[in-house]
Amino acid sequence: MRMTLRFVLGSLVLGSALAAAACSGGEAAPSTPPAGGGGRGAQSAQVVPVAAAPVVQTSMPLSVTGIGTVIAASTVTVRAQVTGELTKVHFIEGDEVKEGQVLVEIDKRPLEAALQQAEAALARDVAQTANAKSQAARYQDLLTRGIATREQVDQIVANAAALEATVAADRAAVDNARVQLQYATIKAPLSGKTGLLQIHPGNLVRATDTTPIVTINKITPVYVSFSVPEALLPELKRYMAKGKLPVTALSPTDEGPAATGVVNFIDNAVDPTTGQIKVKGTFPNTDRKLWPGQYVNVNVTLSTEPNAVVVPSLAVQTGQQGTYVFVIKSDQTVDLRTVVVERTSGDQSVIKSGVKPGETVVTDGQLRLNAGTKVSIKRGEGAKATS
Repeated sequence: MRMTLRFVLGSLVLGSALAAAACSGGEAAPSTPPAGGGGRGAQSAQVVPVAAAPVVQTSMPLSVTGIGTVIAASTVTVRAQVTGELTKVHFIEGDEVKEGQVLVEIDKRPLEAALQQAEAALARDVAQTANAKSQAARYQDLLTRGIATREQVDQIVANAAALEATVAADRAAVDNARVQLQYATIKAPLSGKTGLLQIHPGNLVRATDTTPIVTINKITPVYVSFSVPEALLPELKRYMAKGKLPVTALSPTDEGPAATGVVNFIDNAVDPTTGQIKVKGTFPNTDRKLWPGQYVNVNVTLSTEPNAVVVPSLAVQTGQQGTYVFVIKSDQTVDLRTVVVERTSGDQSVIKSGVKPGETVVTDGQLRLNAGTKVSIKRGEGAKATS
């Protein structure tokens, strides 16, 4: 009985072992690890895609930039100089008008009546003066013959002189009445562009009104006023002494070419609160590109460096040791090169030392690079955008 039980248990154990071996497919040996020994070697052989641009030698302007305001060359607010009803307007808002062109008319009838009254008073007093002079001549004759007294003669002569003074006053009154009548026709004092008409026909205007009828701006030429740091004042004066300094102005929302002009004025004092000094440029503005009151980006070209070594500003990085760039060598690995940036103009940097014309620098992808990293240069839109 015992022998039978042992035989059964031994058979069960043997069967379980065979079943386990069949399920495992008969592979009991461990797998061999791949050659290379880990991921570090694979990472060191990785090629990093980057955008690149060449180092070039070209002419680079030395310029001063700032934000300026466009100012009309001349601004005139047209107001009435006499009181009366505004009867006619001879222009449309926004029109270009010429100097001497009639703009508006004020009711002339009261002023014409005042002129006629002054002229009538002048004619009356002229006649009375003539009569007084004749009487003075007759009384002078009577005095010589002993008929008139000296007192009578003096009285007649005084009356004649008083009437002559009255005639002079009458002539002045006539001249004033004519001037007032001329004021009823308001003409453009300068050539320029009209603004908003603020008083319309039918309204009463007075010489004391503070609201102008219209404002005229002369916008050919225009001025652009901007400020520069006082530290740049010596350079600005030095280059202005050599000749006219070109200046450009462009609205931040304008995609066209910038307007060009010349610097013609430097203020006589530095603002102590800001450390800035006012500078003004004149622009012909024949294309009406600039508008009074507009804010523009201003660039003053002081000089031009003929053989500057230039790289895109995107290529220049800043680290603990200063500024540097990644230079792509002939074997497609990169070299970390320390550079000295002389100045930056727009999206270009002028390099004083560190790279040479003809070399290629990385402009995008620097975060994944170290000295000796192998790279491939990206082609297409991404590379163009950063080159």
